[in-house]
Amino acid sequence: MARARDSFEEFEATSLFCPRCRRATETRKKLLLVLPSGSKYDYVCAECGTAVASFTGRSLRPLRDCPAARAEPTWSIA
Repeated sequence: MARARDSFEEFEATSLFCPRCRRATETRKKLLLVLPSGSKYDYVCAECGTAVASFTGRSLRPLRDCPAARAEPTWSIA
């Protein structure tokens, strides 16, 4: 039984109900935040852009291992 649960651990929605369009529509996954515990995503309606769902996905690797996280921040003044 544990094996069946593992196979559905991560999946992506292709269509969800949009309250503005009042029907199921195609969705797009939009990255909102990158957190140490994982990244926060929104699913938005492909037709009107309304947020229809959100989730926090786990990180594929720890943030400290990411080259961009180790780099010194650069600032520029226009």
